[in-house]
Amino acid sequence: MKLGIAVLAAGQGTRMKSNLPKVLHRLAGRPLLSHVLATAQELGATRICVVQGPGDGQVSEALAGIDCDWVTQLDRHGTGHALIQAMPKLHDMDRVLVLYGDIPLIRAETLRQLIATAAPAPLGILTATLANPAGYGRIVRGDTGQVRAIVEARDASAAELAIPEINTGFLVADRTKLENWLSRLTNNNAQGEYYLTDIVALAAVDGQAIATCQADREEEILGINDRLQLADLERRYQRRLAGDLMREGVTLLDPHRFDVRGQLKAGRDVTIDINCLFEGEVELGDGVSIGPNCLLKNCTIGANSRVLANSVIEKARTGQDTQIGPFARLRPQADIADGAHIGNFVEIKKATIGPGTKVSHLTYIGDARIGGNVNIGAGTITCNYDGVNKHLTQIGEGAFIGSNTALVAPVNIGAGATIGAGSVIGRDAPADKLTLTRAPQKTIHHWTRPVKIPK
Repeated sequence: MKLGIAVLAAGQGTRMKSNLPKVLHRLAGRPLLSHVLATAQELGATRICVVQGPGDGQVSEALAGIDCDWVTQLDRHGTGHALIQAMPKLHDMDRVLVLYGDIPLIRAETLRQLIATAAPAPLGILTATLANPAGYGRIVRGDTGQVRAIVEARDASAAELAIPEINTGFLVADRTKLENWLSRLTNNNAQGEYYLTDIVALAAVDGQAIATCQADREEEILGINDRLQLADLERRYQRRLAGDLMREGVTLLDPHRFDVRGQLKAGRDVTIDINCLFEGEVELGDGVSIGPNCLLKNCTIGANSRVLANSVIEKARTGQDTQIGPFARLRPQADIADGAHIGNFVEIKKATIGPGTKVSHLTYIGDARIGGNVNIGAGTITCNYDGVNKHLTQIGEGAFIGSNTALVAPVNIGAGATIGAGSVIGRDAPADKLTLTRAPQKTIHHWTRPVKIPK
């Protein structure tokens, strides 16, 4: 069976009150439509076609890396009319599945269930039973339980509005029959639109079997029309991710204060405190502890490492048994070896820090290669930028860098060297020697402190 997927993404989104097309608003750091397309790709469809609205070229531009066809609904005349625009791209498919660009949390397994349930029938629809079905189209069934029609809420009678079973909008149909039903749609309704849901009544009139199955989770079928609904779905999505992680053995001290905007891979016995944000691809080894208020982006944290409160790590890597923070910042290409400590208000950029090395306080290390078991005192900086080019600082194994030292690159500090506190080092310092640049200390014996002159 060749499965084609049509994703309807041409809605104006007027209630978002935004210049950005609705389907490009972000959930968990990704456009709504990208969630739907990722799910569509999981289903192994032969072809995916996205229907965008007029003037929405930025939608296809924003998602240009995804393998799908794009068509434009020049005039917005309803969901049925939108699907008609996609059908030429799906003309050689056996069956067509319809998804929606503003319903991002539908799961591939739910759609597989719909496809399987509908396999013997020319039409299958996904329904749900809600405690509060207000605003949704209702599933109208006959005396024997067969589906007769879907009635939109604005066109429904009082008796129909009392029906708790609603239409989610998701459907799968035999392609040839779907084309026939679409050709027979009319716009005799309150909105003057061609409703896709009307094909259900046409199928019933034709005596065709209509299969149904239900979504297990309410958030799967919730659409987004305004920013309140977007925020609500964001929290539902994050709570789903939190649940998945906790079932895999991660401890979240408060799963309601936790955000992933990308992919988080965590080993055993990982602990994550409140208000942590994970972006891009993040991997946490076994036994890692993340303190509160941390941002980790596209990074790897080695086993049994601790990231203390208020630290920021981006495009960096740490080995095992490291300690980062509090208030530390690891910038791109920071590579921290096993057992190293990066302390409070320390910034590391494009530098390798050797095993067991301690950079504990108020320090900037950029464009540097630092060996193992080095101690770098508070207030040390590598002066790596001359106003035009960046230069390298190298520090050998076991060196000791005194507090408030400026290392003016390019410079090489030998293994076991000691740099006296307060030095400005602009030339190479030899191994196992004390090097310092310090003016002689003087005491002025006849000096007196000034006193305030009375007015």
